[in-house]
Amino acid sequence: MEFSTLLNERRSVRKYQPAEITQEQIEELVTAALLAPSWKNTQTGRYYAVCSSEKIDEFRNTALVSGNPAKCENVSCLIVSTFVKNIAGFSRTGEPDNEPGNEWGAYDLGLQAENLCLRAREMGFDTLIMGLRDEETVRKFCDIPETEEVMAVIAVGKRDEEPQMPPRKPLERVLKFI
Repeated sequence: MEFSTLLNERRSVRKYQPAEITQEQIEELVTAALLAPSWKNTQTGRYYAVCSSEKIDEFRNTALVSGNPAKCENVSCLIVSTFVKNIAGFSRTGEPDNEPGNEWGAYDLGLQAENLCLRAREMGFDTLIMGLRDEETVRKFCDIPETEEVMAVIAVGKRDEEPQMPPRKPLERVLKFI
């Protein structure tokens, strides 16, 4: 698929139809995520895949909040993204290299999430990145160590809707030439 077509087709999908996803396909998504650049090549992103329909239902009904449980009904899998704390954005002695500190881990995960979502679309799947979740329930459910920061839950599945692209801000509002 041509890259510009892929960019224009990718949407945050909130209604899914039942569809299978294999372990190999999930591995392919995470492999695409890992191709993203990271702070000093620290590669601190970590992933936890919730795959069986029983586990998905239990997870979405206990760990997700607000309207998110309904938005990921019938998904093929849920992928939790985390990063190892105090590495990206820090020197070897543990001091922050600049003011963002651990925010670099979050930045790196954002780059990885985009790769994962684009690869999913290319493979015929769709995604929804959800930040509204109960961190402690997610941590306990996936056995995530305290050394990792829980960032998002990404729903992966086959769309059962055709969401339209919302309007984008004009370039003159977001781009300044110096």
